[in-house]
Amino acid sequence: MLATFVIFLREGIEGGMIVAILLSYLAQIGQRRHFRDVFAGVAAAMVLVLGGGIAAYATLKTYAGSRTQTIFETFTFLLAAVVLTYMTFWMRTHSRTLAKTLRAKTEAALDGRARWGLGLLSFQAVGREGLETMVFTLAIVFASSGRGVIAGGIAGLAASMAVSWSVYRMGRKLNLGLFFTVIGALLMVFAAGILVDAVENLQQLGWLPFLTHPLWNTSGALAESSTLGDIFHTFFGYADRPTVLQLVVYVVYLASAISFYLRRQGASKPPRPSGASPAGDALGASARQPSPLTAPETLGSRG
Repeated sequence: MLATFVIFLREGIEGGMIVAILLSYLAQIGQRRHFRDVFAGVAAAMVLVLGGGIAAYATLKTYAGSRTQTIFETFTFLLAAVVLTYMTFWMRTHSRTLAKTLRAKTEAALDGRARWGLGLLSFQAVGREGLETMVFTLAIVFASSGRGVIAGGIAGLAASMAVSWSVYRMGRKLNLGLFFTVIGALLMVFAAGILVDAVENLQQLGWLPFLTHPLWNTSGALAESSTLGDIFHTFFGYADRPTVLQLVVYVVYLASAISFYLRRQGASKPPRPSGASPAGDALGASARQPSPLTAPETLGSRG
């Protein structure tokens, strides 16, 4: 439940932020009549993603307990770990130019067939977040007992909509930059756990037949099949009988990804002027803040 809550919260905020940028810009230029086209694209993307997720899960259920299921799960784990890592770094790199890019695409759509163009734009933007969410959710279902997956997703989605609305209405009062930094680090912990599950499956399939010796056995104290063990396994990659390779992959990935992420995060901050205090910088940045639509970290409102 915790893993799906965080995933849906993160993806819901990013998707909601994109829709809010589109709607805010259309309102700014007096094109509110095209709101319905944006919402049509969002609805189409959600229907496609939901249908695809259900179809994928139903198809896999027919292979329950087979080698085919293990192979499918393994590739899902690997894909989820790669996409989780990529999207976290992508958002940090492009966050400051996302709104500008979306405005340019909106203008291009308005110059052509606005209804189809705006619908396709929102479909692509929300569809990407939806596909990512579908992959992560499938990975979570495969890696855990599945208890609370739907409840966690619904709670995360509801929370993301509330945050997105608050961002749209209050803009500068919410620090989305900090939010994505913290959530990005948490998602890398989750990605490490998913990667360990992939390694476990690859060893069971005989594709990685080395370093297979279990390091310890804590199933008596905290079994993966227990409720708490299931939560720890899903979100933190806990294993009650981890192999040497699982531990190596977990530590190497997590140490490398988070250190690189936080280092790049610090390097991306603009240098502080000589003699200026952090508090003075914060006040100055607030006073110099450009239009609320300049960056998603400070998405503003039209009131």
